[in-house]
Amino acid sequence: MSNLVLIAGPETLLIDRAVDRVLRSARESAEDLEVIRIAATTYTAGELTLQASPSLFGGDKLILVRDLDEAVDDLVTDLDTYLSAPAPDVALVVTHKGGQRAKRILDALKKAGAETVDAPAIKSDRDKSEFVLAELSAAGRTARPDAVHALVDAVGKDLRELAAACQQLISDTHGVIDLDLVTTYHAGKVEATGFRVADAAVAGNTGEALRLLRHAFAVGVDPVPIVAVLASQLRQLVKVDAAGRGRSADIARQVGLAPWQVDKARRVLGGWDSEGLGRSIQAVAAADFEVKGGGRDPEYAVERAVLTITRERRRH
Repeated sequence: MSNLVLIAGPETLLIDRAVDRVLRSARESAEDLEVIRIAATTYTAGELTLQASPSLFGGDKLILVRDLDEAVDDLVTDLDTYLSAPAPDVALVVTHKGGQRAKRILDALKKAGAETVDAPAIKSDRDKSEFVLAELSAAGRTARPDAVHALVDAVGKDLRELAAACQQLISDTHGVIDLDLVTTYHAGKVEATGFRVADAAVAGNTGEALRLLRHAFAVGVDPVPIVAVLASQLRQLVKVDAAGRGRSADIARQVGLAPWQVDKARRVLGGWDSEGLGRSIQAVAAADFEVKGGGRDPEYAVERAVLTITRERRRH
């Protein structure tokens, strides 16, 4: 392991995992390793110099500085000084969640040859789907695309919860993970999610869309995110339709979707034309206005938008 390590990026779960890996590696190399944790927000001047000084009893040291992006000025100054002549027998690990704060320290670490570990943001459905597949692959498991989709829909708002859901499926099940397994473990969330409502609506399945919508309201799902999902699904159809023919993977890169989302949109698009998509988008925009305070009955506004979507789909 390098004596200088920079873990940078906004995704805190990936930062935590990278820190754990670095600490494990360091302890494997030095059983008597002393780990010193420095809090960036409560740092006092001179603390880094003191901690990096040789111990009377010898032994290896690792200094972990978390959240450098929130550091007080004294820490930035002391790190700047330390990096001009880092101690050869001390490992320094720094995490930074992003932004311009302490950027000169990041530059100094890189210039000094620090090992750099990225912790990129995982926000889009495509990123989350790839995260799920990577989690499963690391455990020697695979999942069907619709199962990945359902898992992301059900628990994908928080990456830690998504990671925990993956670990639960890995621990409790065997073989290929399919939609039935995901539904078994996350039935309430999968059934109530706005994604299931939107899927049924854009497919023209009025009865199923209304059943799922009313169930979502019954279990307390807010109308606002349901409208947002309806709008997102319709925008995906427009993007894929406009992209024309080509390999799903190529179109996915072009329009910022996952390949399975492109395939799914293509399966649905056979029953749509541009005019119907336009009218449906207008209906969802009207519902969005109403659920955000512009109307008296948000739930009815969403139901009306769903009926418009299924009616436009059934015309073709």
